[in-house]
This record gives sequence, C-alpha cells and structure tokens, in this order.
Amino acid sequence: GGWTWYTGSAGWMYQLIVESLLGLRRSGNQLRVCPLLPRDWKDFEMHYRYGKSAYDITCREAGSAAAATNLLDGLETSGDTIAMVDDGKTHSVIVNIWRKSFRPSDVADSKSAGSRLTPG
Repeated sequence: GGWTWYTGSAGWMYQLIVESLLGLRRSGNQLRVCPLLPRDWKDFEMHYRYGKSAYDITCREAGSAAAATNLLDGLETSGDTIAMVDDGKTHSVIVNIWRKSFRPSDVADSKSAGSRLTPG
C-alpha cells in the first residue's frame, strides 16, 4: 500500500485539495479562485508563487451578497479570475465568498424541478 505514494497518488491528493476544495485553477497568467468550503470554515489563507511574484490569498466568508467582492492589491476586481503579473512583487488577494443560507424548502423546490440536490 505504501508504494502508491511514490507512483502519483500524492500528486492526485494535492490536486484534489488545491483545485477542488480550495478552488484554485491556473490557466496561463489567469488564476481562478472559487473555493468549495465546508460550512464550518469561515476563512483560509494560501500563498501562491507566479514566477518571481508572490500572491498572498485570503478567502473569507462575506456577510452578504453585496459584500462578496474580490480585491487585488486593494482594488475591486470583477468575476473570480485574477490576472497575475511576474513583476517580483508581493500581491494581496482577498476573495469574499457569499453562501446562500440553506433552507429545507430548497430541496423540495429542486425535487419538483427534477434536480438531484440533497441536503448535506
């Protein structure tokens, strides 16, 4: 069983955590941050290196949909994608995540619409 860690399983586990749970995906110089956090996680921090630049990323729960904005070096960005630059500087990224409150009626509504949503 121990040999699986030498044959790529650790890489798959890293990819599962970073891409699926923390929601970090890179495409060229674009970094998409769209985490799927457990309900009891209020925030987390991660550090990402792009060339000689460092990105200090904080993901936190927003109080409302209106507060769910993202900031790059203190400036509001649109969407969930950050354009990274290799300028040797440290950049600050704040991702505010708004989660709609779960109501049991959401399940009933989704079942009537044919969805497979189940309470978690």
